[in-house]
Amino acid sequence: MNTTTQRAIVLVLVAALMAVTRLHLPTTLTHFGPIPDASWAAFFIGGYYLRAWTRWAFPALMALAVLVDYIVISGQGLNFWTHYCVSPAYWFLVPAYFTLWAGGSLVRRYQTDNHGRTLALLVASLVAAVVVCQLLSQGSFYWISASVAEPTFAGWWKNYSDWLVPYLRVTAIYVGLALIVHVGATQIARLAKPHGRTAD
Repeated sequence: MNTTTQRAIVLVLVAALMAVTRLHLPTTLTHFGPIPDASWAAFFIGGYYLRAWTRWAFPALMALAVLVDYIVISGQGLNFWTHYCVSPAYWFLVPAYFTLWAGGSLVRRYQTDNHGRTLALLVASLVAAVVVCQLLSQGSFYWISASVAEPTFAGWWKNYSDWLVPYLRVTAIYVGLALIVHVGATQIARLAKPHGRTAD
């Protein structure tokens, strides 16, 4: 299987993961329903596997995220453009999600054969990406949207810190599952390679 085919498969899988889990938002419009939203993890995983396709794969996944939000909100009989989630802060999701994408790309670029160092890089990059993504997405919603009548620094910090750990936990679980699949697939591919025969 060539690299282009592998990337295409990954793109389809990541897009499907995000779409299916994001579509479970209608009842609460929160990321923590029975099946948590995998969007943050999808962009991080996409950044790792699709780094070479960033120019078009990231915009494609971003467009898919907006399309799913439109379907979810419109499906409730609400106007997408006047929904409280779609304030000017909504468009901060672009740099917020790109932070996650960049985090995955960073791991791909600097990974080594030293599995311990690569794992440490993965953890550090994931935590940093989630922290900044939360800062951009939650911070913009808190300060720019009209949902918070009287924003204060203390109120923002409490909201930010209250939600950071749940977002990090969900993202880490999905990325951890992807890591397990990655290691398993790598081992299977290694075992499937024909070994050179020695002369009798």
